[in-house]
Amino acid sequence: MSNVETAPEEVVCGGDAADGELVTPRNVPLGGPRAMTVRRTLPRRTRSLIGAWCFLDHYGPDRVADTGGMAVPGHPHTGLATVSWLFTGRVEHRDTTGAHAIVRPGELNLMTAGSGIAHSEFSTPDAEVLHGVQLWLALPAAHRETAPRFEHYAPPRVQAGDAALRVFLGSLAGSSSPVPTFTPLLGAEVVLPAGASVTLDVDAGFEHGVLVDTGSAQVSGTAAAAAELVYLPPGRTTLDLHAGDDGARLVLLGGEPLGEQIVMWWNFVGSTHDEVVAFREQWQDERAAGGRDGGRFGMFPDAWDSTLPAPELPNARLTPRG
Repeated sequence: MSNVETAPEEVVCGGDAADGELVTPRNVPLGGPRAMTVRRTLPRRTRSLIGAWCFLDHYGPDRVADTGGMAVPGHPHTGLATVSWLFTGRVEHRDTTGAHAIVRPGELNLMTAGSGIAHSEFSTPDAEVLHGVQLWLALPAAHRETAPRFEHYAPPRVQAGDAALRVFLGSLAGSSSPVPTFTPLLGAEVVLPAGASVTLDVDAGFEHGVLVDTGSAQVSGTAAAAAELVYLPPGRTTLDLHAGDDGARLVLLGGEPLGEQIVMWWNFVGSTHDEVVAFREQWQDERAAGGRDGGRFGMFPDAWDSTLPAPELPNARLTPRG
């Protein structure tokens, strides 16, 4: 998914927090006046990174007949990896590595942009309801020029007490994902029935974020409603999750603090203002050429009939933070 805001904002990264920092979402329309609206909890000016996780959009459930669904033409990325995780619906993915995949509920689709990639995302004609999260991971500087790639994994459903888990990155409750990452990470869906609780052992070196998708929950003592995120700093060896009267579906994210400064603007992660400016110029040039030259962002798929132009850069220089 493209970070296509009317006025993309510079990201402020990092910052200290006490246990149980509650992050409320802001509504962001993507792509224009008939845009799909998402609820964004990362990045925020008070909290922009959880480990290497740098972007969290939460959307739906939306009836595609009413909203038009997801329709994001070809657009670029650098220096990051995207994680698509659906609860309901289907999305067709195409990218300039040649990957063509259908994103389905409960299945991980991870696209590593690295040095540069372009992709498109459209909800499929049979998708009546669309509901999910779109996540980004900032790649550490040593790996930002890695070759782009696409990976798919369908994690098994496992039980941890009353909780049903799907671990799509990292390890939790004895379940591990085989998908490699450039920094130590955790990503999992957790479903709890009404009033149920679970205590999960976690890495004390990780910071964690718990997004409430549906229902409500207490996250190690902090109450959160649907679409809210609870941030927890490093130092914890357990997470206590307790569902409200309607049960809860949660997305649990974690990772070692990135420990680096980044510049993140539009769909690019880089190290400096000038680097991001160069990425934008390269995308505009390759887009004008129809993606036929196989530059930084690769050869455009034949199926594409349009791509997104980059927005104008802000007047001020983009400042590395973190």
